[in-house]
Amino acid sequence: MNYITRWNPYRDLALMRRSMDRMVDSFFSEGEEYPETVTWGVALDVREKEDEFIVEASLPGVKPEDVDVTFSNNTLTIKGEVRSEEEKEDARYHLRERRYGLFTRSISLPRGINGEAIQANYTAGVLTLHLPKREEVKPKRIEIRSVESPQMIEGKAKEIASKN
Repeated sequence: MNYITRWNPYRDLALMRRSMDRMVDSFFSEGEEYPETVTWGVALDVREKEDEFIVEASLPGVKPEDVDVTFSNNTLTIKGEVRSEEEKEDARYHLRERRYGLFTRSISLPRGINGEAIQANYTAGVLTLHLPKREEVKPKRIEIRSVESPQMIEGKAKEIASKN
């Protein structure tokens, strides 16, 4: 039985694009399948409390001595390396997705962090950094007195710059 297929130029373009993608992928993957060093990022959570910022970084399989944390010009940088395991000669890999190599992650934080008092803890593959705020940027309670009545009204003031 013969079928008539309607010509669709977009389908032909999509097929051509997939073919080109495969060709380019095979060209760049010639030779060494797994490069010696690969740079990858680090997943972070950043929270703000009244008196500090808390940064949590997921670093599974990384030893604390292989991590370098720096804070300069309101930029927090986490660098390190996951060392690759030796390839097993007695078996063939069918899938190899575990990451190894160098990693780095930098984030900018608002002004007013006390860099001298930063603390770092490492537990179960999670690096937790406590970045305390300086006294001058912490919210301060301001008393408001009313001229009409002897009662005292209290209010809170927050620094606008800390939100930017």
